[in-house]
This record gives sequence, structure tokens and C-alpha cells, in this order.
Amino acid sequence: MERVKINLEYIFRASPTILFKFFTTPSCLIRWFCDEVDINENEYTFVWQGSEEIAEVIDEIEDELIRFQWEDAEDDEEYLEFHISRSPVTAETILIISDFCDEDEVDDQTQYWENLMDKLRKATGG
Repeated sequence: MERVKINLEYIFRASPTILFKFFTTPSCLIRWFCDEVDINENEYTFVWQGSEEIAEVIDEIEDELIRFQWEDAEDDEEYLEFHISRSPVTAETILIISDFCDEDEVDDQTQYWENLMDKLRKATGG
């Protein structure tokens, strides 16, 4: 099955600084993304229902971008990226998520992120 990149865009009321904290701080990550997380320099060990996934931070710009590469990814070109910007017109915070999945899983992966974004909005206050 062919792997495809998906880009999903979400609007938040929270500032880029607050949103970035929710991608880089263990106490914030467990509120919306995973059950547990351990951060050792650039290596994040995420735990979901007892299963560990390790990701390395391969790019980071404070309050703007964090890009992870999964240790067990089949393709070195695949990553998970959270890109944060501020709309110059509305001053809203824009989050763009870039992720990869099998071609036949795009709808499921999109729904997965929709559910996570609902949790993230509640955790950040909007």
C-alpha cells in the first residue's frame, strides 16, 4: 500500500507559545496526545495503552514548529510535524499538522486527528 502525506489545518484561540508548550512538555502532552511520555534530549518516548513509540525531534523552532521522526518508520522521509503560525488578518493561531499514512487510511487518520484536536482545544482553552 502506498504511503501518502496528509496536511490538516486547525484554528486555535490559544497563542503560539501556549500551543507549542502542548507539543513539547510532558505534562501537556499527556492531556491530549498520549498516556505517558518521557523526554530525553531530542528523543521522545510516547506510551499509548502500554505500547511505546519512540520519536526523535529532527527540527524545532520555538513557538513555530516541531518535527518528529518515528524510530520505526518504514521511510526516512516520513515525519510528524506541528507547524504553528498566526494569521495576520484575524490574529488567530493556525496549526498545520503533517502526517503520513497508508493511502486507504486517510479518512481514519483524519478522524483520529479531529478527535485529538477536540481534546487539545479543551486543554488549551480554545
